[in-house]
Amino acid sequence: MNEKNQKNQILELIKNRRTIRAYDPKPLSQDEIDTIIHGAMRAPTAGNLMMYSIILVADKNLKEKLVKTCDNQPHIAKAPLVLLFLADMQRWWDYFEVSKVKEKCNEIGKEFQTPQESDLLLACCDALIAAQNSVIAAEALGIGSCYIGDIMENYEDHREMFHLPKWVFPITLLCYGYPKGDKNKIPLTTRFPQKFIQFTNKYSRLSEKDFNEMLKDEKRKIVVKEAENMGQQLYLGKLGADYSVEMRRSVKAALKEWLKKD
Repeated sequence: MNEKNQKNQILELIKNRRTIRAYDPKPLSQDEIDTIIHGAMRAPTAGNLMMYSIILVADKNLKEKLVKTCDNQPHIAKAPLVLLFLADMQRWWDYFEVSKVKEKCNEIGKEFQTPQESDLLLACCDALIAAQNSVIAAEALGIGSCYIGDIMENYEDHREMFHLPKWVFPITLLCYGYPKGDKNKIPLTTRFPQKFIQFTNKYSRLSEKDFNEMLKDEKRKIVVKEAENMGQQLYLGKLGADYSVEMRRSVKAALKEWLKKD
């Protein structure tokens, strides 16, 4: 990074951002909360449709339930601010009903469709881009954050907890708070070399030699007793773990509900 970029405050925030799971009990002011949410709402959005909604989870009982339904993560209950980001197509289809779009489609001979898989993916993109914008806004205020992807698990429970209608999907949960202690003492997590992530013009599959080079500085420990190498550790400890199995089941259930004909 050249000297000019090193002095750029936003680039420095991005470069030095760490996940924060231990929070100072100091509450966030309403102005700080509004700044974080306004940061989310200024994020890029497909067609300026803002296909997402945000639920501020203030109820202590709800936060305690989320600790359990999101794989027993106690910092969720201790975070001064918890925001649930939802992929939301319900709002637009409710508006289309109010606007009698289906009737107009019938009148002009055009098929009227309810939200499909592509709409869900696009809404998820909108929601996640907004979520990341909120993270950068929080960082600018000195406020740390932690993504909780486990909100995609236990779909039926989360749908009931937050009264989510058919075409709304909980794509990510975010915890925010001032770090407890000096966050600069938390080591930055490693990232793979750029040449294994960014390609030009076409996708490149990696060889065994490439994988060995890509992972040579990987500091993760092998903790799954059956694992004999990093590949087995990553699968058995992450993608093959019980919570990943539940997430797959949950997302399938959500898709089935999303596409169900009334």
